[in-house]
Amino acid sequence: MTQTAIPYLFMRGGTSRGPYFNRADLPEDRETLARVLLAVVGSGHPLNIDGIGGGAAVTTKVAMLSPSQDAWADVDYFFAQISVLDRMVDFKPTCGNILSGVGPAAVELGLVEPTSDVTEVKIHAVNTGAKVLSKVLTPDGVVTYDGDAEIAGVPGTGAPITLNFMEIVGSSTGAFLPTGHLRDTFDGIEVTCMDVAMPMVIARAVDFGLTGHESADELDANTDFFAQMEAIRLQAGLAMGMGDVSKSVTPKFGLLAPAKDGGTIATRYFMPWNTHPSMAVTGAQCLASCALTPGSVADGLLERPDQSPANVVLEHASGTIDVLVDYDTSEGFSLNSAGLLRTARKLADGRVFVPSRILEGH
Repeated sequence: MTQTAIPYLFMRGGTSRGPYFNRADLPEDRETLARVLLAVVGSGHPLNIDGIGGGAAVTTKVAMLSPSQDAWADVDYFFAQISVLDRMVDFKPTCGNILSGVGPAAVELGLVEPTSDVTEVKIHAVNTGAKVLSKVLTPDGVVTYDGDAEIAGVPGTGAPITLNFMEIVGSSTGAFLPTGHLRDTFDGIEVTCMDVAMPMVIARAVDFGLTGHESADELDANTDFFAQMEAIRLQAGLAMGMGDVSKSVTPKFGLLAPAKDGGTIATRYFMPWNTHPSMAVTGAQCLASCALTPGSVADGLLERPDQSPANVVLEHASGTIDVLVDYDTSEGFSLNSAGLLRTARKLADGRVFVPSRILEGH
């Protein structure tokens, strides 16, 4: 079988992992591109045995980078979520954890020149239109991955990468509250449908008979909960103007509960057909915004801070994540920006091989 080699970086970004490509090395048309990415990951097998995926939604993600077409940005970041089993490619969402590796990858791929000991990389997330300023440590003009920063869900420490998200309200639907309401009810469950960095359907854990402190494995084993959640998500997707979302990973689903380990609020995040082992960067911004918004389903679950910017500490299935939220509540809730700290690490680089017949359209 003739194979075609494609240059790539293999990186961990935040609590996710996947290949990072120069967009110029991949097919232009989406249909062929999707076939290539399915082959790269090995979708269709629980272990992704015929590809480089890791058998989990957080390890079957792809980043594609190119010089930006946006006047503000340095680099365009195009994301794809590949399913583990179903041979599906979703180009609708973005991923903030994989975005953590975009700054270092852009320097490694020669798309951005390091400027000093800290290089600012302006990133345009083309899937949603979000703009993100990433600060990457580049002493002597070389990306460093060593450092003392820790993030929950990743062993050890690494060099800190700061991400400042701007213009993220209504990134997918065009509205902070896509249904026009602070609360909606589907199948008897109250939810807040919100679009900040990621469109989400957010509910109180107690309304599903849960504490909100369950482990990811405990939640994944609760098939009745997942069936109930998916039915609500499908109805909410229609109400949010997103159409039939049965084959889309968006909107994502989130649960809220009172904090128990000193954080601001307890959260669980769903991808949406299994539980995220930690927390998505984009989801964290939406959940933090929901927590800060008076009248949302978060009412009564936390003591809201009385000043901005506020550091919102979300407890999740693996620990905590801090979201620094700059906001205004003089007329409802208005988000200015959200900042997070992540780490990333280059794991490998070289060429990944796909059957040549895929590129020929057969």
